[in-house]
Amino acid sequence: MFSPTFTITPSVATALMAIEGDRQAIMELPINVEVLAGLRHTARLAATHYSTQIEGNRLTQAQVAEALHGAHFPGRERDEAEVRNYHRALEYVESLATAEGPIDELQLRRVHGLVQDGKAAPSPYRPGQNVIRDAATGRIVYMPPEAHDVPALMGDLFKWLNRCLSSRELPIPIVAAITHYQYATIHPYYDGNGRTARLLTTLVLHRAGYGLKGIYSLDEHYARNLHAYYAALTVGPSHNCYMGRAEADITGFVNYFCQSMADALGAVRARAADVQDRTPGRDDSALLRRLDPRRRRLLEFFRDRGTATTTEMAAYLSISPRTMSALARKWVDDGFLEIHDPSRKARSYRLSPSYDYLINR
Repeated sequence: MFSPTFTITPSVATALMAIEGDRQAIMELPINVEVLAGLRHTARLAATHYSTQIEGNRLTQAQVAEALHGAHFPGRERDEAEVRNYHRALEYVESLATAEGPIDELQLRRVHGLVQDGKAAPSPYRPGQNVIRDAATGRIVYMPPEAHDVPALMGDLFKWLNRCLSSRELPIPIVAAITHYQYATIHPYYDGNGRTARLLTTLVLHRAGYGLKGIYSLDEHYARNLHAYYAALTVGPSHNCYMGRAEADITGFVNYFCQSMADALGAVRARAADVQDRTPGRDDSALLRRLDPRRRRLLEFFRDRGTATTTEMAAYLSISPRTMSALARKWVDDGFLEIHDPSRKARSYRLSPSYDYLINR
């Protein structure tokens, strides 16, 4: 059933070239650890605010930041819970970004569980039909697939996605765009589909090397022009999924997504360069460029902890303890880690002096 078509138009090709140029430039920016942590924090806050705002959340960005630190706003309890849940889901997605193997359908059901209930329990797909209505007029604007078709459609989506990530036959931004479109098309839950679709897109980009240290978010670009976002997603000759949407030409949404991503990367490239220029201190870029995404994440972990066991690091990175033990041995040899406590039962590690200096100077 999933067989949309698209064309790589000149505007899409231009956006893809801009994405690659900014991606490379951002990866080479001389960003030190403090600046990187600040930019990542800002991006997480923006993603949480704008992705929930798209769905009607009434908290301002400043209030979102306060709510994440425990503040309460009378009459806004549901909004508070929504932003806290989304932030937990985003942190979980970022932990999955460094996991091994294909992107798992069960993992995304856990993401939805966090979005809806704040718990990493896999959400069951909707048992019945739902419709999307225009908030102002009440008219039906989209009727998703029937409930009995959802499991097979989701299975097909994840098979297609992982095949694309493995083969790299399509540019990754286009894979992310189609994944977003198809998840929204299936609409596997009664609620939370938009937030989960955007988180899935984030995971796809991170897994394929387009996470860019976690310092940008596409959600702000969607939220600033919701009409364009929804218009791009409205594809096909009918509001009924079975009447043309599955085979529709989705060039418009691919174009919209790639343009949004190019705009987001261009903005964050300028912001990161500006912040780095205004931040005193040495250039840490050479050391940071030597680190893969897992070790970059561990810099923040060790900044808060000082020392850690392989079990603790494995839990933080969402990998198996056995895999973490092998990595720890390799990273000691590479000069990233040092053994803090050599005992077999309580063996722990700390950062080597060079990397410890990055986070504690």
